Amino acid sequence: MAIINTKIKPFKATAFHEGKFVPVSDETLKGKWSVVFFYPADFTFVCPTELGDLADLYPEFQKLGVEIYSVSTDTHFTHKAWHDASDTIAKIQYPMIGDPTGTITRNFDVMIEEEGLALRGTFVINPEGEIKVAEIHDLGIGRDAKELLRKVQAAQYIASHPGEVCPAKWTPGDVTLKPSLDLVGKI
Repeated sequence: MAIINTKIKPFKATAFHEGKFVPVSDETLKGKWSVVFFYPADFTFVCPTELGDLADLYPEFQKLGVEIYSVSTDTHFTHKAWHDASDTIAKIQYPMIGDPTGTITRNFDVMIEEEGLALRGTFVINPEGEIKVAEIHDLGIGRDAKELLRKVQAAQYIASHPGEVCPAKWTPGDVTLKPSLDLVGKI
């Protein structure tokens, strides 16, 4: 079943955020745009490059009213230890959710069951709790936070401009399209 435009499933978890352990649930995500960013494990190799990239662009996401939630099947305690041990991870200001039971990871269908780890899954969720972007990568392929930011901008644009769509490589200020019979075969 396609996950796009479905509502996120219920969950409750604990995140390491701003030096504290905080509760996070599906209800926490509602009312604002969110990115749920799954990665395999703390203290690994590609993961810190991705999370550091997101940390560098986090202020840009915040300007758009977007909260980032990173999620792995590690515990929130492990997230704190990694945050304390790594200069790259120490830059993170967004919540790092622990999912040791795999509930959230399974909810988004990114669990590698035989390993108990998450695939690299990225999900953009609108304020109503609906998934608008879903992207899943093999473990060896790192993601680009700048491209994710562009996708969030496009999702927000079409949400506030019904009847318009964003073409490939669209960025804010670029021309959008208004699908109609007149455009068929003309692009």
